[in-house]
Amino acid sequence: MKNEVTPVYRPRRDNLWFARTRNYTIFVLRELTSVFVAWSIAFLLMLIAAVLDGSPAAFAALAARPWMIALNVLALAATAFHAVTFLNLAPKATVVRLDGYRLPAWMIQGGNHSLWLAVSLVITFFVLRGFR
Repeated sequence: MKNEVTPVYRPRRDNLWFARTRNYTIFVLRELTSVFVAWSIAFLLMLIAAVLDGSPAAFAALAARPWMIALNVLALAATAFHAVTFLNLAPKATVVRLDGYRLPAWMIQGGNHSLWLAVSLVITFFVLRGFR
C-alpha cells in the first residue's frame, strides 16, 4: 500500500489584498516609497562623488535632464509621504510618560513634525544663503 498524502487545501490569495482597506493601502504605499528614499540617497552620494572628483558640471548636466528632474520630483513627493507616515506612526511605537502621565499621540506627532520643520528651515536657510 502506498503512502498517499492528502492534498492540503490552500485558498487562492488575492493579489490586491491591501487595496481592500485604507490602512493596508497606506502601509503598502509607504513600504514602496522606500525605493524612492533609496534613490534619493543614491543621488546624494552621486552628487558627493562628483564634487569630490571635481566634476560637478557633468553631474549638473545629468541632473538637468528632463527625465532626471521628473524622477527627482517623484522621489521628493514619495520621500515626503514616507517621512510624514513614519512620523505619524511614532506614537504607536513610542510611549512617552511624564510623571506617570502618558502623553497623547497628537503631542508626540506635533513634536516630531515641528522638529522636522525646524531642521528643514535651518537647512533651507543655509542652502539659500550659500554657506557664507
